[in-house]
Amino acid sequence: MSQQIFLYSLTLQSATVITHAIAGFFSNNKAQEILIARGKILELLRQNETTGRLHTVLSMEIFGNIRSLQPFRLTGDKKDYIVVGSDSGRIVVLQYNDEKNTFDKVHVETFGRSGCRRIVPGQYLAADPNGRAIMISAIEKQKMVYILNRDAAARLTISSPLEAHKASTIIFSITGVDVGFDNPIFAAIELSYQDADHDPTGQAAQNAQKHLTYYELDLGLNHVVRKWSEPIDSGANKLVTVPGGSEGPGGVLICCENFVVWKNQGHSEVRAAIPRRRDVPKDKSVLITSVASHKQKDLFFFLLQTEYGDLIKCSLAYQGTRVSAVKLQYFDTVPPANAMVVLKTGYLFIASEFSNQMLYQFQSIEDDEMETGADGDEVVYMDTHPLQKLSAVFEMESLAPIIDAKILDLQREDVKQIYALCGQGPRSSLRILRHGLTTTEMAVSPLPGNPNGVWTVKRHKSEPFDKYIIVSFVNATLVLSIGATVEEVTDSGFYSNTTTLNVGLVGDDSLVQIYAQGIRFIRSDKRITEWPAPSKSVIVHSAINRRQVVIAMSGGELRYFELDVSGMLVEVGRKDTGGDISCLDVAPIPKGRQRARFLAVGDHDSTIRILSLDHDDLFQPLAVQSVAAPPESLCIVKMRGQSGGDPSATSLFLNIGLQTGILVRAALDRLSGELSDLRNRFLGTRPVRLFKVRVQEKPAMLAVSSRSWLCYNYQTRFLLTPLSYTPLEFATNFASPQCPEGIVATAQGTLRVLTPEKLGEVFNQDEIKLRYTPRKMIEHPTTRYLIIIETDQNTPSATIPGSLRSKLLEAQQLPITQVKTEETESAAPPAVGAGAPAQGFKLKGREEMVQELDALQREQAAREEHARSFGWAKPGHSKWASCLRLFDVTSKETIDILELENNEAAFSMCTCTFHDRAGEIFLIVGTVKDLQMLPTPSWSSGFIHVYRMLDNGKRFSLLHKTPVPEGLPGALCQFQGRLLVGVGKTLRIYDLGKKRLLRKCENKNFAFNIRYLHTINDRIIAGDLAESFHFAKYRRSENAIFLFADDTTPRWLTACHPLDYDTMAGGDKFGNLFVCRVPQEVSEEVDDSPSGSILPNKNVTGAPYKVASVNNFHVGEIVTSLQKARFTAAGNEAVIYTTIMGAVGALLPFSSREDVDFFSHLEMHMRSELPPLCGRDHLAFRSAYYPVKDCIDGDLCEQYPLLPPEKQQAIATELDRTPSEVLKKLEIIRNTLL
Repeated sequence: MSQQIFLYSLTLQSATVITHAIAGFFSNNKAQEILIARGKILELLRQNETTGRLHTVLSMEIFGNIRSLQPFRLTGDKKDYIVVGSDSGRIVVLQYNDEKNTFDKVHVETFGRSGCRRIVPGQYLAADPNGRAIMISAIEKQKMVYILNRDAAARLTISSPLEAHKASTIIFSITGVDVGFDNPIFAAIELSYQDADHDPTGQAAQNAQKHLTYYELDLGLNHVVRKWSEPIDSGANKLVTVPGGSEGPGGVLICCENFVVWKNQGHSEVRAAIPRRRDVPKDKSVLITSVASHKQKDLFFFLLQTEYGDLIKCSLAYQGTRVSAVKLQYFDTVPPANAMVVLKTGYLFIASEFSNQMLYQFQSIEDDEMETGADGDEVVYMDTHPLQKLSAVFEMESLAPIIDAKILDLQREDVKQIYALCGQGPRSSLRILRHGLTTTEMAVSPLPGNPNGVWTVKRHKSEPFDKYIIVSFVNATLVLSIGATVEEVTDSGFYSNTTTLNVGLVGDDSLVQIYAQGIRFIRSDKRITEWPAPSKSVIVHSAINRRQVVIAMSGGELRYFELDVSGMLVEVGRKDTGGDISCLDVAPIPKGRQRARFLAVGDHDSTIRILSLDHDDLFQPLAVQSVAAPPESLCIVKMRGQSGGDPSATSLFLNIGLQTGILVRAALDRLSGELSDLRNRFLGTRPVRLFKVRVQEKPAMLAVSSRSWLCYNYQTRFLLTPLSYTPLEFATNFASPQCPEGIVATAQGTLRVLTPEKLGEVFNQDEIKLRYTPRKMIEHPTTRYLIIIETDQNTPSATIPGSLRSKLLEAQQLPITQVKTEETESAAPPAVGAGAPAQGFKLKGREEMVQELDALQREQAAREEHARSFGWAKPGHSKWASCLRLFDVTSKETIDILELENNEAAFSMCTCTFHDRAGEIFLIVGTVKDLQMLPTPSWSSGFIHVYRMLDNGKRFSLLHKTPVPEGLPGALCQFQGRLLVGVGKTLRIYDLGKKRLLRKCENKNFAFNIRYLHTINDRIIAGDLAESFHFAKYRRSENAIFLFADDTTPRWLTACHPLDYDTMAGGDKFGNLFVCRVPQEVSEEVDDSPSGSILPNKNVTGAPYKVASVNNFHVGEIVTSLQKARFTAAGNEAVIYTTIMGAVGALLPFSSREDVDFFSHLEMHMRSELPPLCGRDHLAFRSAYYPVKDCIDGDLCEQYPLLPPEKQQAIATELDRTPSEVLKKLEIIRNTLL
């Protein structure tokens, strides 16, 4: 049996975290834009001038890690260049190309080795404020300066690098100093460790001093000199450029612990204390973590953000080049950010670290009464407040960090959902991800019956908004006028006492209504012309464009009408097809033409015909295509395609909706009418109806089955995505002043107006707020509730300890009780009895106890809401808060929540059915008490809690807890009616006792720390924190656990999942995915050993056998969860993974050798024809830690449409395919997942 598995790696949802953000004028539209980095993705955001929302203009994978970004503009230019520092060992200068909507490489200069190394530049970037040079720096030693200029053709030129190295020096920050047009100067915070290296006592390391150093670029001599250096505060961590020349005093701001200092050569420093919260301990310093600056002609200021999220506005009091004071004032509080950007339009963009990205609008920038001491050294306290000077206008959803995820269908939607634990601290959440576009419901109105059609029309083609909504019923038509309100009208000219088949605008301002008995033509002056259907015949189907009308009569007769020169609708021709017609559609009229040439006709015999509408060959067949089932609907749309030509060019597509729920899409040749490149997609269980709509002012199509799907163009891609909304019946495009671009549809007897949101996204999200940082999640096997562990360090516990549901139940069951008064807090309560209470006690009734619990719940809810804005109060690093949450996904409600007491923190759990407890399901939770992480991990004791799930699984009830002196039970798993526990290096089996768990068996020979456990029959797979997988076997006859195989490569596991009896998939903390397998002969030998024992150890260390490496692939992000699953019943099974940066991806196994060869060769060609944007070698990136093995990069293959047409053709020829066939293969393999 072959050990090979070939995998196809594909990103389903790209990373959502933002690591870097800059603003600049990157395009020609004279609007400031935001360029963000999402780990290994560059993305350009643009703001909508009307709504203020941000939307993605371009997103590109660079196949490397972006370490720094810097905008750069040559003097006199109107556009900004982008300088990127990455792990490629190269400095890259990019320019945004408006016409092609892509980033063009202007310069790529190599200066060092690839990878994120200490002494290879790329970590820091700084630009001369006047656009003459840039500095790129490493964390240690190396700094390089490049001179940028333009040649005679106004093209950007870059010089050879000028070194500014200093050995044995650590760099913390660099920036360009504004010195006007003098020689450019760059400032750096440096720390020399040269003396510390030669001092064995460590005293020199303690006395090491940071320095602010100026490096001057001499443009005349073309070299860099170390101009000035001066000691600064040892807590300095960030530099900010202060405007100079005529705009300010120049110099730099140094952000230090507790202080901000202005400093410049030849001037004395000026400092000010950072305002701090009153509840921050005095021994805890306040650190600036993010900075944004704003400059205009007569004003500049800085926004500094502390680690708590508080924004501090910084301004300078200065005269000329002398600064007299640094003014710091509390501004507002927002989520802690990786980066901040102030836009010239009055907005602040926050790239949040652990929550959704936010866009705020400034309400005021005026200073209040100053809070800073006059001498700048006085400690200043402040009081936080809700947003006053900022208002939130837009929120970008972020999944980062995903801590755990499960793929389940808990809501029985036939398409599985992803349940992800996201975030950190009070801003953490449970996210429910569904495949589909977010849809905003604008309005819902009941209808007087069951509609069978809906249309919208304008009164004139030049009008931006629709005038009427026409809804058809059996024997009636309802006409609604669109204005400030939507109301019924009777003077529109439409015939209302019949069923309408179609409505459209023809010519400039004429309307056409088609019904079974004829055609009504309505002129702009309300003159009406009727065309009656022939006797004994009725109209059954129709198609309309701006100048043409085609109707299908019962019996199969086609009749064709056109607008004549006088604007009247006249009949041009007719044709008897000889059979009933099931559907038809006419193509849109090409620009500059009087008519469209193509008519598509669907017959009940599963045949599609393309007929000509030219007068010379009217109704002549141009193409015939058979399909798998009778067609239900046809739709010809003009969209951007990816058929091997220019991705920006539009093509005609014929979409065929079949009665079996399948959508067929075919390319329609503009000249000959031939059909080609047929692609099928299963949409649902109902027949597919197709409707023309518009998305982003471009033609699109809505396909309605048991789910509704939107087919549209996004950037350069062609997307078919379901809508996360109630299944629709009929739909059409809708435009009004309140909803400029939407869809009006009928569903369940109602008329609905809706708008698709967040185009381009694969999943939409529901967010449920959590109390603490989530650690783990499992599904209860019978109730299908989610059980979530939440644990945080340095966080106060909740107001209600124990199980909330149990306390409410006790309060309702106990009629009366005695409680202590304040004077007798230490006394023990006497037994409850009738009569007056004992001295020092008072009676408390049932209602009073329930009200007290309700008050505590409200208090806790208010505390959590406050913490989401301002964070938790910090009681100390030795304090832990932890809870168990029982969550009902269907109602989106917390059924029960249990707060752990005694400073216990929960980290692991599982459900377990013990062999002698009649199938009762218990919840097992592993906790640790008094955990201290620094300087070395320590604890009082570990515990294993056993909970019963009472009230039909709706309430936690503690049965008992078992001490585990070795520490935290890091992994728990059910095993043959017992409990399998991993504690440190020990693997132990427990059985359930009356008062505690009972040890039955253990093995103490594991490598380091067991964190993952999986069992298959009597085989145990243990995932070690630092030593990869260990395969063991439990021998019941000997009551012993034998280790028989382990990995040759030490891997720091972060996620794992079994693929089959012998195979495990895992992810490590360096961003690698791998698959390893026990050799088949070893597996058989271990299972079939008659003696029941394992063979003697054949290796010097570790287990007797070693697992074989099957696959290796570098993702570039830490993988936090793995699961083998399929999203739909018809989809293929794959390994779905999530990452700490909020990405969702899949590893899809190939089913044929032909596909392996095809995609392997396509990947090889793509590596040579489209090298990564920032200079990183693709093969080297995917092999960053281990050589990539038997895994094809689908993200690279999917960049095939970005190639020029001639390169697409050349690669397709090498693969013995056409470009359309290559694109079809790429589409099919993605569609097998979703």
